[in-house]
Amino acid sequence: MTHTTRFAPSPTGYLHLGHAFSALFAAERGARFVLRLEDIDTARCRPEYAAATIEDLAWLGLRWDGPVRVQSAHAAEHRAALEKLRPWLYPCFCTRADIAAAGGAPQGPSGAIYPGTCRGLADAARRVAAGEAHAWRLDVAGAAHGLVLHATDLARGRFRCEPEAHGDVVLARKDAGLAYHLCCVCDDAAQGVSLVTRGEDLLRATDIHRLLQARLGLPEPLYEHHQLVTDAAGRRLAKRDQDMTLREMRARGVTPEEVRAMLQHEHAGAALRG
Repeated sequence: MTHTTRFAPSPTGYLHLGHAFSALFAAERGARFVLRLEDIDTARCRPEYAAATIEDLAWLGLRWDGPVRVQSAHAAEHRAALEKLRPWLYPCFCTRADIAAAGGAPQGPSGAIYPGTCRGLADAARRVAAGEAHAWRLDVAGAAHGLVLHATDLARGRFRCEPEAHGDVVLARKDAGLAYHLCCVCDDAAQGVSLVTRGEDLLRATDIHRLLQARLGLPEPLYEHHQLVTDAAGRRLAKRDQDMTLREMRARGVTPEEVRAMLQHEHAGAALRG
């Protein structure tokens, strides 16, 4: 079976070796390869990073099918999907400080599980109408009721998804727009992605993504979660740690062929073994 795969970076900084590995990993597994810029984080995403992402990928020798999908240009589609989930949404007025102050929250795959403070508030509609800052959370247990969800990872096989383990996730914020989980599944479906390749740190996100796909009537893709690229100390490469970028490597005279060989030698074998 031939697949459509994708690379979907957020333009919040310049690409590093970890991004290069993910992009090459995806491109090599799809007969059709598409590119998406997940730029909904308006506070951190910048046009210069978006332009640099496209330039760096082209330098690396990657070619993609069709136009680049810019996530922020499809807000109307994402909001239409949010409306379909309305039966399982509720407004949440808690700040991060409120949740931290509550204390004692159990830990889920994505961190502390939201304690459900705002679920079922009697005055929620009044507070929303008054313009009070809020997020829209998904009542995950309610949305998952009656569903038995599975996903297939090419390295791990078929497994049972447990969205309830994450608690009630945020799908939209009044001041920051729509959230990653919702936009990601909508855009994958819109781009015809049939094989989602991404780092193993996002494996458990599949729990929530399969729930959203089921409730939105979207197709179930296959998944393949690869090993993360790390430094000599075993630390995951990250933009926030200012790891060496592809642009810096280019400035030092490193060639695309050398980058590919470096990734293949140090990481590709282990990634393919899962």
